[in-house]
Amino acid sequence: MKSATIHHLNTGLIILSCIVAFFIPFELFLFSYGILGPLHYLTEIGWLHKKNYFTKGKYDFVFLGVACVILVYWNYNPPKNYGLTADIILFSLLSCIAFVFIKDWLYRFVIIALALVFIGFLNNSPMFFTWVAVFLPTIIHVFIFTWAFMLYGVLKERSWAGLISILVLIACSIIIIVVQPGNLFYQVSDYSQKSYTQFGELNYRLINFFNMDQLTNIKQIFTTNAGFVIMRFIAFAYTYHYLNWFSKTSVIKWHMVPKKVLMATIGAWLLSISLYIYDYNLGLQVLFFLSFLHVFLEFPLNIVSFTGIGKELASLGKKA
Repeated sequence: MKSATIHHLNTGLIILSCIVAFFIPFELFLFSYGILGPLHYLTEIGWLHKKNYFTKGKYDFVFLGVACVILVYWNYNPPKNYGLTADIILFSLLSCIAFVFIKDWLYRFVIIALALVFIGFLNNSPMFFTWVAVFLPTIIHVFIFTWAFMLYGVLKERSWAGLISILVLIACSIIIIVVQPGNLFYQVSDYSQKSYTQFGELNYRLINFFNMDQLTNIKQIFTTNAGFVIMRFIAFAYTYHYLNWFSKTSVIKWHMVPKKVLMATIGAWLLSISLYIYDYNLGLQVLFFLSFLHVFLEFPLNIVSFTGIGKELASLGKKA
């Protein structure tokens, strides 16, 4: 499939995700997270493995895997200082700067030590936990990092069609937030409320961060306009995050794996879907590690994307 065609397809998927998210945001999110999510985790991890996770060291991914195991363990057995969850997420991300650019372990230790000092200072910030533990592995991962991945590709290709898709993504995001209905025109079903409860903290903190409303409890995300508006954005961001990945199959070629691996992936995906259908919250618990593992293992790629954007912009500046 030609590059321009893929970008036009992406533009269409962005618009489609925006429209559906506008009317049934909770249902769209639950569908995307439960059906598209697991296949995305499995195929992206396999693709990243083929790319050596974009790091200099052969076993750097083990560090990220162990960090994720610790985080998941703490999720079910919270430490006394729950802020440590934010520390380990940011420490993993910053350590990837060393993993991506440096092979010598002496210099790596210097970067890692500086990361620890930096995190120590940030711990004094009142918004540190919210930004790192709540926003980074969720909305920043699916929206900001996806945007960066797209922009890097567009700058490398010098594609006008790709630029249009990025502009449409930004425009749809603004429209979703700015165009607010006078009242809720649909009721969130009991099933959707029960299934979404574990994500409620994200909505609650986003609403407070943007000063959209003064909620007194998380349940109000299902009954207020602010809760509805924020949910539209979350559903839109997550849905397009997954669709963007699958739309670029011919470019990324994540599907080009041995048949046994592909069959195992499909089998695991179908099992995941079955869990979500049987009990959505059970599916969340079983797949919690896999969902966070793909976030951690993607950190090096996120570093590559942002540095790549800088290099491409510098190159354009020189030509201008």
